[in-house]
Amino acid sequence: MRIREPVVADRFYASLPERCRAELINLLRAAQADDAVGDSPIGGIVPHAGWTYSGPVTAKVFSSLAAKRSPEVIVLFGGVHQHRGREAALFGSGRWETPLGPAEIDDRLAERILGQTNLIVDDPYAHEEEHSIEVQVPFVRHLFPGARFVPIMVPPVKAAPEVGEAVARTLTAYRYDAVVVGTTDLTHYGPQYGFTPKGVGSAGNRWAKEENDRRFIDLLVKMRGSDLVREAVRQKNACSAGAAAATIAACAALGATRGTVLEHTSSSEVTYVREHQHSQDSVGYAGIVFS
Repeated sequence: MRIREPVVADRFYASLPERCRAELINLLRAAQADDAVGDSPIGGIVPHAGWTYSGPVTAKVFSSLAAKRSPEVIVLFGGVHQHRGREAALFGSGRWETPLGPAEIDDRLAERILGQTNLIVDDPYAHEEEHSIEVQVPFVRHLFPGARFVPIMVPPVKAAPEVGEAVARTLTAYRYDAVVVGTTDLTHYGPQYGFTPKGVGSAGNRWAKEENDRRFIDLLVKMRGSDLVREAVRQKNACSAGAAAATIAACAALGATRGTVLEHTSSSEVTYVREHQHSQDSVGYAGIVFS
């Protein structure tokens, strides 16, 4: 059996079961579900930084989905932070270990997805060091304990929406009760990221969130998945545009017509609230639900 061990536990979230569970429960309790998502949400977009920074945004999306849905399977579209090629990489069987217990792969669904397209390959090794999906899995394990999941890393390529369409086609053909969640962080701004077109400091960070992030968020809300990769390349306002584009395409094919922004913040704002210090660097986080 393929088993993926956590690689960012103790850095992005707690590795000890009791601490991880307490942290997760506190995040979900503070987040609460948002009724603006409608009666039957289909999926969402979450960030993937450490829970200290982006956990509240992620919790709001997952709690809003869990309040309305009890799916049999969750499809998680993740980013590609280390180049592995142009195909999407699926982890096709086995389980992912989490501090809250194992999360099981839906290997039959994975096999069926692979039969729908040559844009996705079964490559579990691609997932070994990638954190963007891992930080979501404890939420899935806690909120949907009876569900299996399928993790798919999607590179920022033109064909990314086709990956989402193939997944949706499979879910529809075999009548799966599914939720689709993709992840991306937004503008990485500041000297640390080598991106300072509006200068260094609070003014630049404000531009990154209020203008640059908003360009990408507006496309998400309008469900213009085919424009996301090009937008991110030009504006540097998302690190995982391929995952976002696949999510939009899948949710649209499954019947979603709109996106609702539940929260939009940044690491610099979180740092200021927590430490009362302005940061030169900032990363944007948005939580969106599609229905």
